[in-house]
Amino acid sequence: MTFVNHYPKAARLVKANFIVAFVALAIGGFFGLIQALHRTDVFRGFVSSVEYYDVLTGHGVLLALVFTTFFITGLYQWGVTRTMEREPENTTFSWSWFVMMVVGTVMTATAILGGLVPGSGMSAAVLYTFYPPLQGHPLFYIGLALLVVGSWMAGGDWFWSYRKWRANNPDARIPLQTYMVIFTWLMWYICSLGVALEVVVLLIPWSLGIVQKIDPLLPRTLFWYFGHAVVYFWLLPAYFVWYSILPKLSGGRLFSDPLTRVVFIFFLLLSTPIGYHHQYADPGISLVYKMWALIMTLVILLPSLMTAFTVISSMEHGARQRGGSGYFAWMGALPWGRPAFVGCALAGIMFAAGGFSGMINASLNIDMLVHNTAWIPGHFHLTVGTATALTFMAITYWLLPQLTGKELKFKGLALAQPYTWFIGMTLMSNALHRQGLAGVPRRVSEPEYAGISYDVPFGTMAEMNWQVAIGGIILFVALIFFLVVVGGTFWAGAPAANVDDTIPPPLSGPEHSPKVLDNLKLWVGVAVALVIIAYSLPLAEMVMDGLFSPGAFPSPV
Repeated sequence: MTFVNHYPKAARLVKANFIVAFVALAIGGFFGLIQALHRTDVFRGFVSSVEYYDVLTGHGVLLALVFTTFFITGLYQWGVTRTMEREPENTTFSWSWFVMMVVGTVMTATAILGGLVPGSGMSAAVLYTFYPPLQGHPLFYIGLALLVVGSWMAGGDWFWSYRKWRANNPDARIPLQTYMVIFTWLMWYICSLGVALEVVVLLIPWSLGIVQKIDPLLPRTLFWYFGHAVVYFWLLPAYFVWYSILPKLSGGRLFSDPLTRVVFIFFLLLSTPIGYHHQYADPGISLVYKMWALIMTLVILLPSLMTAFTVISSMEHGARQRGGSGYFAWMGALPWGRPAFVGCALAGIMFAAGGFSGMINASLNIDMLVHNTAWIPGHFHLTVGTATALTFMAITYWLLPQLTGKELKFKGLALAQPYTWFIGMTLMSNALHRQGLAGVPRRVSEPEYAGISYDVPFGTMAEMNWQVAIGGIILFVALIFFLVVVGGTFWAGAPAANVDDTIPPPLSGPEHSPKVLDNLKLWVGVAVALVIIAYSLPLAEMVMDGLFSPGAFPSPV
């Protein structure tokens, strides 16, 4: 008996979310291939340089917003159901948030793809960040609003299950997987409020022509209020996997349940008040708030370092249970022949590399050297494009038999996929970082302007362009591997004989931590207070300067 047998209603909901996620992944991944070939001038037969921006928007939105949101809601539905040991409280409500998210996605995708269809009257070439002065079709913004509201309802569904569970278990500690879900979604409620206000109050009326002009600073600030915290919305589900499942895949147990809870509290408190570090180059925002963001960004490195310690310790414990020994030789005893483990481990390595480049972005002075250059997507693809995406793909290999009752198909291809993705991303991100150091701009279809000669650190522009293109091709091949394995398992997988879906208890359990860690009201209160400190005065000045009046608020820089 496995998950699909115990909880068939939840399994259907999880599978539906995963299917939409993988469709978005396939389309967005193809758009990424087009970008890698077009931008480097290796092949430009897919789109024109004008249509490139529609493709760029589709790549960012479908992967960073749609793929991630649907996969996370599916993964978290699985986690809440198995740890609360209860089906969704009301399947009609559960499917309503799923349908709302799908409708929103279709509307947004229609507006984006309309830009590739001559005469459609639609366009949304506004990039992933979508703040003014670029303007998209109203469908784009309305669809995004529905996607966010649907995700809020999904969280409400899980809190409903939690309250029911709590009524029956008044003195019990919150199960770890549910704990991670709750804290992720509390953070999501706080941070996504910014983008919801931006879209509903400002961008939809503007796109409909109800208002004719808009202050670019206010929506930009509201977006980045959300725009960095959303990185942790993507990352925390990867942490969910690394903390609760990766130790089991390693052959051991989680090192510390209390440390895990502390890490998620840190992210709830610190994720949102640091958005200004994306606005270091913006006039109209006081240096005081930029310095606040710098300090808070450096502090939030702490939970990531705690994660590295806890997860690596858990993996070492597993390896030594498998016969590993020595200071480093134990790593050879890890299950490098299991695709789920390999993908998660390689994702963690890439995340460490992305953390080093992220420290550059966090620095107020050094960031100016790489601001709006190819360095940024190089960093972004290490973190979200690998730490998150590869973890999601890898853990799918472990979850599919539980959700379908079928054995994983094409296991050799599944094992090759994480290694292939790792190689492709290493090539592409390396070249993008180097191009960024040379000053090559991001977000443009023609980065090599006429008469411009970039002073590259080493190598040549031609070599780096080819490296980006080859890396993009390898990544797309890895994506095809993944889709073949998933599709083959869904439609042609043989019935699974033995599915080991148990997760052993941690070495140090919740009984070793103070109960204050489970005090949701306390931590939400502190998180809200920190947001108020960071944003209340700047946002108040922007609003007083006029919601729809172009210009920045009159504060010294």
